[in-house]
Amino acid sequence: MGKPVNTRPSPQLAAGGGPVEKAMELLEVLAEPGGPHRLAAIARRTGLAKPTVHRHLRTLAEFGFAEPTEDGAYRAGPRLLGLAATALHTTDAVRHAQPYLADLRTRTGQLAYFAVRDGRETVCIALSEAPRGHRTTLYPGARAPLHAAAPGLALLSALPDAELDAFLDSGPHPALTPHTRVERAALAETVGEATESGYAVDEEFEEQDTVGVAAAVHDADGRLRGALALRGLAFTLDPTSVALYGPMVRAAARALSAELGARAGALDLVRGQR
Repeated sequence: MGKPVNTRPSPQLAAGGGPVEKAMELLEVLAEPGGPHRLAAIARRTGLAKPTVHRHLRTLAEFGFAEPTEDGAYRAGPRLLGLAATALHTTDAVRHAQPYLADLRTRTGQLAYFAVRDGRETVCIALSEAPRGHRTTLYPGARAPLHAAAPGLALLSALPDAELDAFLDSGPHPALTPHTRVERAALAETVGEATESGYAVDEEFEEQDTVGVAAAVHDADGRLRGALALRGLAFTLDPTSVALYGPMVRAAARALSAELGARAGALDLVRGQR
């Protein structure tokens, strides 16, 4: 992908970080699942002293970016939520992806979503309504390692050789389930299969009993914009279903790429750098 968004070099803020860096770190923690977050937990997560965290949170709350609860915890404030909703609504890739997500959801009965790259992870930024009775841990903002979920594997499969090799060599790649492919050779094989077929398959790599299928989306300049994906329980996304739905996801990703201005053969131009 061209430029990852919101990429942080480490889980904790460097000791010498300025006020802007500290504020960004706090906002990211506030947006994480499991909130509201208590002051002590935020301090641990950021590596900042409690008085510093408290001072910055009070300022963020004054401007509506944080919201205190009655028991002293904090959650994302209405202004932060409003900015996030506006950004998603005005992002061309998300706006164009919505009809394809709805169509994939209707035609397959599976949860359909759109994810973008953020460094070594993907972030879900739009999804269709989940099938009735289907529990899912997927939500807007949910993250997954590139190597362990279908959208990430699809994005890796579209990288030039040098970038892909750099990622494969940058391990360790953590195992999320007993099925996650973490060794370089196995991961390279999985990415190669996705390159060959035009869509990637997550065979319980990210979550047990859950399978994913995804294909990369490009824009007019051949840059990766994200990936369209399906996600479902393993017994509904069995090998027969994957063989049927994979080409559907690939076709949807190519149609979305065309809407974003990608020329025919843009993906081949990118791969030509390999």
